[in-house]
Amino acid sequence: MKLSVPTLLSFAAGYIDTAGFMALHGLFTAHVTGNFVTIGAALVLGTSGIATKLLALPTFCIVVILARLLRYRLVAAGKPVFRTLLAIQLALLVLGGAVAIAAGPFGRNDPPLEMLAGLALVAGMAVQNALQRVHLGSAPPTTMMTGTTTQLMLDVADVLHGLPGDQRAATRSRMARMGGAVLTFALGCAVAAVLYRFAGMWCFAVPPLLVLAALCHSDTAADA
Repeated sequence: MKLSVPTLLSFAAGYIDTAGFMALHGLFTAHVTGNFVTIGAALVLGTSGIATKLLALPTFCIVVILARLLRYRLVAAGKPVFRTLLAIQLALLVLGGAVAIAAGPFGRNDPPLEMLAGLALVAGMAVQNALQRVHLGSAPPTTMMTGTTTQLMLDVADVLHGLPGDQRAATRSRMARMGGAVLTFALGCAVAAVLYRFAGMWCFAVPPLLVLAALCHSDTAADA
């Protein structure tokens, strides 16, 4: 599997989503709509983190808007957009991870530092989602695997049914890219779970390193 920028970001998304879910009372950081489910569960079962989950979606939306507005300013100023937004994501993940490591593990009832850590991670992943849509549109999504998995299974069915030669090659190429994205995301989830089990909150030291690797990647430098 090629260690490309989308590969690094897919691994990071799976990792951060799993680490956040385990360490921050069920908070989804990479795909915030999942928090609607955990909010309902928290209301019925009495689990903690309701306030952070309620704030996750507006935080995500505001950060995406700000990232888009910043892009216009960077383009007008002739500054690199992709590298700048990746650097902002890196800073947000450093903030969230540092707070989690310094103040965690967290108790119940949404302590302020847990909210800060969680929302900083949500903001970082909002930047990644914005980057994906604008700059990595030809690559499979790095943070949400439902649509990717659905398309992958549709392609599997088409190949099993039989396709003309020209369509077969394009479909197999798409299957390879999408399968790689799903596998990388799943691998990030697995690694995060293992590291959280043995390292606790120190697992949050890994995501900034992954984004730093993406920021230093030759593809990113070429984009700038």
